[in-house]
Parts: sequence; C-alpha cells; structure tokens
Amino acid sequence: MNSIAHALHVTQSRGLDRLDAQLLLLHALGRSAHDRAWLLAHDLDVLAPEVLAGFDALAHRRAAGEPLAYITGHKEFFGLDLQVDARVLVPRPDTETLVEWALEISDAISVRPEPVEASVPAISVIDLGTGSGAVALALKHARPGLRVSATDASADALQVARANAARLQLVVEFIQGSWLAPIGGRYHAIVSNPPYIAAQDPHLNALTHEPLRALASGEDGLQDIRQIILQARAHLHPGGWLLLEHGYDQAAAVRALLQEAGFEVVQSRLDLSGIERCSGGRTPPR
Repeated sequence: MNSIAHALHVTQSRGLDRLDAQLLLLHALGRSAHDRAWLLAHDLDVLAPEVLAGFDALAHRRAAGEPLAYITGHKEFFGLDLQVDARVLVPRPDTETLVEWALEISDAISVRPEPVEASVPAISVIDLGTGSGAVALALKHARPGLRVSATDASADALQVARANAARLQLVVEFIQGSWLAPIGGRYHAIVSNPPYIAAQDPHLNALTHEPLRALASGEDGLQDIRQIILQARAHLHPGGWLLLEHGYDQAAAVRALLQEAGFEVVQSRLDLSGIERCSGGRTPPR
C-alpha cells in the first residue's frame, strides 16, 4: 500500500533520517516544511504514483549525500527562509553565533554617548564571503537601521545573495571581489565566515556537493583568515571590530593572529555545541 506511513517507513529502512524523509515527502507533495503534523494526521492517505516516484528520486539524492537544502532549495537561518543551491554553501546553525555577536557589538556602538565618527551617519557592517547572503541578511533583518554591505569573489554566489535580498525585501549592498580588495571605505564591524578547512582534511570527502572554494583554505585552513586579518584594520573605524568564524580547533591560532595584527580585547565565542567557533578583536579606539 502506497500510504504516507508506508513510504516513510520504506525510506527510513534504507537508512534515511526520519526528519529528512518527512521533509522530502512534504517537498514532493508541494507542502510547507512546517507541515510535519499534517503528515502524522494523514499517515494512511494513499500517495499518487507521480508523488511517490518523485519522493523516491529525492530520497535517492539525499542518500547519495546531497544536502537536504540543495534538494528542497531552501534553508532557514536566523529566522529567515533562504533559497540556496550548489552555487553557495548551506548556512549552518553555528554561524548564528557570528550574527549574534555582531548584533551585540552594533547595539553597544549605538548606545555610546557620542558616535565613533560624527561624519558617519549609520552603524556600518560588512560581511566578507557572503555566499547566500545569510549573515548580511540576518543582520539587516534584525537591525533595519544598520548599513550592511557584503562581498563575494563568486558572481554566481552574489546572484543567489541578491535574489534572497530581493525576495526578503532587505536592502544590502553587494560587491564582487575577494575579501576587502574591492572596498575603499571603513566600517564599524567586519564579519566573515571564510573557508577554514585544511586542503587535505578528510572531512572534505563528505562535503563534495558544496563548492570547494568556500570550504578549503591552504595547508592549515587559515590562509584566508590571515589575509582578512591583514586587510581589516585599514577598513575599520577606530574601535571597530573584526569577527571571524573558524574551525573547532582553530580559536587559539586565530586569537594569536589577531593579537599579532594589533587587535585589542581579543576573545572567542562558543557555538551551540559549546565549541569556540568565532574569534574577534577591536582596533584601538584612537
């Protein structure tokens, strides 16, 4: 019997995660990812042959390791529904740590008795290597008054980011270029989730569906982080912050790089699993 319950059972018996199976079936049915309760209430409903065939094809893609977000075309990040595909990395929940820290800093700047520089009308943040636009759009959505810019070296990635911004009706300035190379001005905060996996790291074998250029960064995984740190001070206002996401075991190395570059108040923040996931520092106030 080709009921919803039977289709889910067969797919899970082949090793697919239950939640993934439910989300793929909802996608095949043309229903929202939030309709999991509907599946339970209709578990004995018979699936049309074309729906069953479509679900089976989706399940095979997921079993082959393709990210769920690429199959459905959507990923939620910081409360935003982002459209994603193989041109960009799938946003990870741990990156929300970077967003929360950037919002904390922007809020602290906004309540200072005097602006950092009187000639700067709004608190400005730039997201380097924006990909789908996840971090930049989350910042703009959470704090509409921020002036948010974002760069990416990939024209394809910027197409995805601009489409997400237009669909979500969020105004972000997108600029093509490598890190801060195309930037002439200064910002109150620079944030980035750059590539940070070592080129020979075996973990890359499980990430073959995502763009390698957005994952790997030299022999130790720190090549791009070093470049950003070296560029950043020239593009920060006095007292401005640089915040970087990095690998689970790279916090100490990134803090050392920040200190060597003259950043102050250098520190790290924990992700949802209690791992030091982001590190940052402040330029001297004057």
